[in-house]
Amino acid sequence: MIKIVNNPSLEEWTKLIQRPTLETKNLSEFIETLFKEVEEKGDIAIREYAQQFEGIVRVDFRVSESEVAAAKAKCPIELQTAIKTAACNIEKFHSISQSMTETIETTSGVWCSRKTLPIKRVGLYIPGGTAPLFSTVLMLALPARLAGCGEIVLCSPPSKDGKIHPAVLFAADIAGVKEIYQLGGAQAIAALAIGTETVRRVDKIFGPGNQYVTAAKQYASSKWCAIDMPAGPSELLIIADETANPDFVAADLLSQAEHGVDSQVVLISNSPLLAERVQQALTQQIITLPRADIARKALESSLIILFDELKTALDFSNAYCPEHLILATEQAQHQAEFVTNAGSVFIGHFSPESVGDYASGTNHTLPTAGFARAFSGLSTASFMKTITFQELSQQGLLNLASVVETMAEAELLQGHASAVNVRKNFILSNFRNGDQ
Repeated sequence: MIKIVNNPSLEEWTKLIQRPTLETKNLSEFIETLFKEVEEKGDIAIREYAQQFEGIVRVDFRVSESEVAAAKAKCPIELQTAIKTAACNIEKFHSISQSMTETIETTSGVWCSRKTLPIKRVGLYIPGGTAPLFSTVLMLALPARLAGCGEIVLCSPPSKDGKIHPAVLFAADIAGVKEIYQLGGAQAIAALAIGTETVRRVDKIFGPGNQYVTAAKQYASSKWCAIDMPAGPSELLIIADETANPDFVAADLLSQAEHGVDSQVVLISNSPLLAERVQQALTQQIITLPRADIARKALESSLIILFDELKTALDFSNAYCPEHLILATEQAQHQAEFVTNAGSVFIGHFSPESVGDYASGTNHTLPTAGFARAFSGLSTASFMKTITFQELSQQGLLNLASVVETMAEAELLQGHASAVNVRKNFILSNFRNGDQ
């Protein structure tokens, strides 16, 4: 079911770490055209694209308070309780302080400090094309609220019935989101970035999505606003040894394969027997999935890689930079110390990735496509910005004057040197006059 690769050479790794991509000819041209039309036509363009891609015509795409209240009534009590429990754990984890304001004296008479402030207006994108990802509402909105963002805007595409799924609206209500729009796809990103008559532009956009949404976010960041990270199709890498339960491993692989046809899952093991049993378990388990067709398509682009040594498996994982990494090995906790590139790590046989997706407390909005090499998962810090301050006394300026003058002149920036020099001369002149 999944392609098996035995002991690939280092030269083969480059190809193996490439993610599958959907056929999206002229994607950049399409995104550029869409943004141009939204910039020129505002709401009209948004409605036209919504009708084209979602088949829905809605004059007012802002979700009303009555619609949110009605959604709560449609949300089963058991699901409401689960969402509230997950929200509690997410709040606990994301309440960990990640900022510190402290003034330090770097040189005698030179005081520097840093102030952390929330981003004023943020846009949250919640995918909803093939599944109602209400968990993503919690992962985005709760850290935004904890960070102190004053305006939190949520966009999500409607379900087949023409409305946002009740659980999405319930989760938004729990998280304190008041401004919600029934908008999906690249057009939602354009509306958030540029602004229209109905949707005021935001300062930063957050949230995962398909290749169109990801491309739209990256294009938005080139001119209009900041974005969280390049978060594209979901992915999972599992390192498993002979102690792993093949049923567990197969279930974990399918849990990510069912996300979308462009998702990718990878199993790395030093046990050919485990690989064989995982294949058998996949065949048995996939037939029970409602999204089996999606999972099968994703598995076509997925891999099982066999290495003689688990250390090599860790080296490959750090080169692959997975969004999610499961260590299903006897020495999982020890091996976790050697992970350098991953979005989120799940240690041991009883730490399924799906727990992180929903309720452990960590965030499931993570860098994909190898961007874990440089990007972190979402946190309250993602919704904040820092401003640095410096204040110098007269003596402090004198203490640094020659340093700045020397460096500025070496860079041929005489104006920089003069800004220090004119003050230095003023201070020294006053000092001499005072002596007299």
